[in-house]
Amino acid sequence: MKMITIENVTKTYGEKELFNGISFTIGERERVGLIGVNGTGKSSLLKIVAGIDQPDSGDISYPKDYKISFLSQQPEMDPDRNVLDQVFSGEAPILKLMRDYETVLGELSSNPDDTGLQEMLYELQRRMDSSDGWDANTAAKSILMQLGVSDFSRKMHELSGGQKKRVALAQVLIESPDLLILDEPTNHLDYETVKWLEDFLSRYSGSLLLVTHDRYFLDRVTNRMFELDGGALYSYKGNYASFLEAKAIREENEAATLEKKQNLFRQELEWIRRGAKARTTKQKARIQRFDQLDQEVSSVKSSEKLEITLSGSRLGKQVLELKDACKYYDGKIILDHFDLLIKPGDRLGIIGRNGTGKSTLLNILSGKALLDSGEFITGQTVKIAYYTQENEDMDENKRTIEYLKETAQVVNTTDGKTISAAQMLERFLFPPYSHGTPIRKLSGGEKRRLYLLKLLMEEPNVLLLDEPTNDLDTQTLTVLEDYLDDFPGVVVTVSHDRYFLDTVVDQLLDLEGDGRTALYFGNYTDYLEKRPRMAEDITTPKKEKAEPAEKQKKKKMTFKEKKEWSEIDGKIAETENHLEAIQMEMANIGSDFEKGQTLMKKEAELNDQLEQLIERWSYLGELAENE
Repeated sequence: MKMITIENVTKTYGEKELFNGISFTIGERERVGLIGVNGTGKSSLLKIVAGIDQPDSGDISYPKDYKISFLSQQPEMDPDRNVLDQVFSGEAPILKLMRDYETVLGELSSNPDDTGLQEMLYELQRRMDSSDGWDANTAAKSILMQLGVSDFSRKMHELSGGQKKRVALAQVLIESPDLLILDEPTNHLDYETVKWLEDFLSRYSGSLLLVTHDRYFLDRVTNRMFELDGGALYSYKGNYASFLEAKAIREENEAATLEKKQNLFRQELEWIRRGAKARTTKQKARIQRFDQLDQEVSSVKSSEKLEITLSGSRLGKQVLELKDACKYYDGKIILDHFDLLIKPGDRLGIIGRNGTGKSTLLNILSGKALLDSGEFITGQTVKIAYYTQENEDMDENKRTIEYLKETAQVVNTTDGKTISAAQMLERFLFPPYSHGTPIRKLSGGEKRRLYLLKLLMEEPNVLLLDEPTNDLDTQTLTVLEDYLDDFPGVVVTVSHDRYFLDTVVDQLLDLEGDGRTALYFGNYTDYLEKRPRMAEDITTPKKEKAEPAEKQKKKKMTFKEKKEWSEIDGKIAETENHLEAIQMEMANIGSDFEKGQTLMKKEAELNDQLEQLIERWSYLGELAENE
């Protein structure tokens, strides 16, 4: 049985100890979710397991033929590579083979008469035949298309951050390692793509270790949970729901133990205060026990529910309104004669595929972007706080407490009380020892949490949130959701997080693209029920169980589909050969413009045909697995 073993691993970052002497194993087909507050060392632990970073002490062991692939939050890529070259740039043998094949094929298109290149191509084709390289090559293109990347020739520097993350995700999925390590894989993915990734990982034959803020994703993908807390690692069997139940029991037990220690501590404190006239060995032992209890009681963190019930500025009847609004961005229609009325108390979620203009709409509502035509009305009492995907300019030499005090020394709660900046930091999961920490020493997630807290301390009455779940841990999200539940003002949020939308909003605005919009009342689950097409793509486990018998039968291959499945690889190979021949011919047409136009048209037709075949291959492959 292949497994990886981590023993007594310790890691410090500067003066901060992330974890101390943690140990665990990951066996075959285990799907492990790693959670913890930002700054506890989740990403550092992933890098150590992947071999990218080294622990201060401890051992990591696994078999010699054990393969690990790692997807980081910010993948490093060669800006001059095209998409396909980047995907094939890994060290796995099958990727090296495909890379060599694509390289020689490209050189041969420029030098079609080179016999040396022809012989190399023949040898590579033979190796592709013997190692199922054609299937891997087709699978690579299929995965890219499923992730929304269809132009394989684009250079990496031409892609957006989200597109680069998708290419990096495709690269590690294609490598098919023994252990797949994913750091926030759902960031920048829309609903359909997240659901596809869930299905892909459920069929994945290797093991999985991942960090994600998406609680639905955790619940559906994992069968084991790790929690980093206070430098220790806790292990739980089952998915995210099982973890929540087990953690509640653990914290109840810890609270009972703490209460006993506190009672004993009070007794010892009384004895110490009375003073001991004679210092016998027994009395010295008792003093030592008191010191130990003092340290234990002081170090245990309270697990009580953290509440942030800040008051907001008074909000009048008029909030935000768009009338006959039109907006174009980068040549695309975002809003087309669009009307929107946002009223006091509204909880609006903005959803849609990537590139439909969700962030642009938030920029318009915040006043950072102007309409091309139409009217935008803002109420006189509106006070907006806008949480963007990028941190505002932070002076990283400032300490966390100083950064907050720039906004307010104290803030008001809904029950008329005041809370200091230091108390707010504690309520937002910054322990007292971190208040004097310079911002530059915080993790990326901690900076995002601090930035969010500063906005909330401005006591706004309208909150605009652009992807707030991307860089916040699950515990911080729970605190934020509790806060929004009691927030008296308006919330407008862009999010891909299904759990967050279910918890926070009661209406959804779907930007469907090309200026088309649709408004739905209810949360995300209600939205799926009202959109049958999307509900087929993104279903909950309950709905899958309730599928009618006829639909279940359709998942078995018909005779015609079996025949098509047996022939489709050949059709794909034939289409690719025709495409290569066209490309080689185009490279040698010289100045014959008319012939070039004809060949370009033919090339476009073949590319479309190849995409359709690859999509069909993916669909039939899923059916074949059920046979």
